[in-house]
Amino acid sequence: MRIERVETLLAGRWLFVAIHTEDGLTGVGEVGLHAYPEASGAVLDVWAPYLEGQNPLRIEHHAQALYRYAHFRGAAVGGALAAIDIALWDLAGKHYGAPVYQLLGGRCRDRIRLYMHVGGSTVEALTRSATAAVEAGFTAVRFTPFAADYASQRFDKILAEAVARVAAVRDAVGTGTDLCVEIHRHLQPVDAIALAQELAQFRPFFYEDPTLPDSVQTMGDIQRQIPIPVATGERLHTIQEFRELLVAGGASYIRPDLCLAGGLTHCKKIAAVAESFHIGVIPHNPLSPLSTAACIQLATCIPNFTLQEYTGEDQPPKRDVLIEPLKIERGYIAVPEGPGLGVELNFDVLRSLPFERRTIDTPLHEDGSIADR
Repeated sequence: MRIERVETLLAGRWLFVAIHTEDGLTGVGEVGLHAYPEASGAVLDVWAPYLEGQNPLRIEHHAQALYRYAHFRGAAVGGALAAIDIALWDLAGKHYGAPVYQLLGGRCRDRIRLYMHVGGSTVEALTRSATAAVEAGFTAVRFTPFAADYASQRFDKILAEAVARVAAVRDAVGTGTDLCVEIHRHLQPVDAIALAQELAQFRPFFYEDPTLPDSVQTMGDIQRQIPIPVATGERLHTIQEFRELLVAGGASYIRPDLCLAGGLTHCKKIAAVAESFHIGVIPHNPLSPLSTAACIQLATCIPNFTLQEYTGEDQPPKRDVLIEPLKIERGYIAVPEGPGLGVELNFDVLRSLPFERRTIDTPLHEDGSIADR
């Protein structure tokens, strides 16, 4: 079996890769650099001539050859490598007639627990959204506790509104539902520490990305000074970066993005490093249902999986990305039984979907300086 051609497809907010073989099989993957998918697309264009004519089953070899070709690193390279890796595993599963998780070691579980994104511009809207998710069967909800105008607020108001929102959600859903609080890198370390200390009373399951991910030492300083678990890692790309984060004590949960951190091959290794620290894995997943399918394969075969991010896939265009959607039941995804990723992209729909280039709209503080997003 040989690779015949590598196809890239920009559709909606996503960049997909399809690797076609001479004997008619197609494996698919997705790029996780959702702010700049064109950058990873340019890397894929450079890499395509290397892949054409190669044996697609030499997955580790190709990952090493592409990553170590020039030792330029970063999100554009990691996203391109991830998409190729996921597509090659999809091909391998189809070739052998087995799910990817079986090729990666077999099942550790039969279904995958999800946390659902909820939100609302007011406290009332937020609690309605959270309650609806719980009524639908989700046992964990994720939300950002800040008002839309947080960048223009004073410190005490930011904290007061955040505490009020988390308190309202806890009161609305009661006990037995985990709260995943997404800070979205909005705060400086000292502010993140102060907010976490006030939120501890509501027993958050995790405190996500409390500050910018630029320094693992800073993240470690935050984690040591707060009583709730930090979850971070969605902007990291390599096993070395995750190891340094864990050595620094910067996370109680790690959040690798399979479509950014080298795909299934690399993220399986990252999960093993986390296992050696007794750290759980909560895969990052803001992308299409294809990303969800890849995450499910990893979550099925690693012992330290904790929760799977889920944004909802029942509305267009997400509901139309796959020919057959993943099966959701009471807050869990059933592990697919089909070969490869267990899903198929709907190329007819995707080829008719115009690409949506993102607008640069970085938020500003009231004095005109840049606020973090």
